[in-house]
Amino acid sequence: QLQASGGGLVQAGASLRLSCTTSGLRISGYIMGWFRQTPGKEREFVAAIHRGGASAYYADSVKGQFTISRENAKNTVYLQMNSLKPEDTAVYYCAASTLIWGARPDNLNEFNYWGQGTQVTVSS
Repeated sequence: QLQASGGGLVQAGASLRLSCTTSGLRISGYIMGWFRQTPGKEREFVAAIHRGGASAYYADSVKGQFTISRENAKNTVYLQMNSLKPEDTAVYYCAASTLIWGARPDNLNEFNYWGQGTQVTVSS
């Protein structure tokens, strides 16, 4: 139901914008989040955004570097990634949660719907 796109191979310092679109799911009713995963590691939280877009929460590792946004009318969530580093290399997943917005919406177990992921590779 969720489909992430926009990944690719870029050099360090470049920018990418990931998009997440849905079919059969109205994102306006959900907290939306982005997670990432590298081989052999657990999936980790990147960013989440409130249903209305008024609030966002970021992992410390991407704060000031990534920006999450949403357009509910287009049923789309974005992740703007700037100044990319090799350590940002991962498969990025978007996800939707029915959770009530709280202090830390970063628990992947509280996200109900997941996309298939898009690969981001940053070369040095």
